[in-house]
Amino acid sequence: MKKILVSSCLYGGRPVRYDGKSKEERDPRFLAWKAEGRLIPVCPEVMGGLCVPRPDAQRQKDRVVTRTGRDVTEEYMRGAKIALEAAVKEGAAFAILKEKSPSCGSRIIYDGTFSGETIPGQGITAELLRKRGIKVFSEEELDEAEEFLKKAEEENP
Repeated sequence: MKKILVSSCLYGGRPVRYDGKSKEERDPRFLAWKAEGRLIPVCPEVMGGLCVPRPDAQRQKDRVVTRTGRDVTEEYMRGAKIALEAAVKEGAAFAILKEKSPSCGSRIIYDGTFSGETIPGQGITAELLRKRGIKVFSEEELDEAEEFLKKAEEENP
C-alpha cells in the first residue's frame, strides 16, 4: 500500500494551524485513504518548534516572517527537513499539502505583504520535497493525486 504525506491540518484531530482552527479535508477519497492508514500527517511548522496558536507568517523570497516582523525561517526549515525525513522513512509516494501556506503551499502562497493577496509560489516544505523528487499536490488537486496514486500502484504494487 502506497503512503501519502499530508498536512496535519488537512488530516484533522489536534489543531496545528497558526489560528488554532481546523481545515480538515472531508473529500470521500481523502477520508478513504485516511481509513486505510495511508496518510502520514505532518505539520512542519509545529515540528519546527512553533506553537499553536502563533502569529501568521508569510514567505518573503527565501525568508519566512511573521506579521509582527519575527524571522521564523529557521523553524520553517527545521520542520521541512523533519517532514522530508518522515516522507522518506515511510516511503511516501507523494504529498498532499495545504495550499497558500508558507510551509505547504504547492502552487499559491500569500505575497508576503499581509494584504491577503496571493501569488504563484510554493512553501518551504513543498519546495524541499520537490527538490528531493517527491511529487506534491494541494488539497485542491485530489483528482490529480488520485490518478497519480493509481498509476503508482499499477507500476509498483
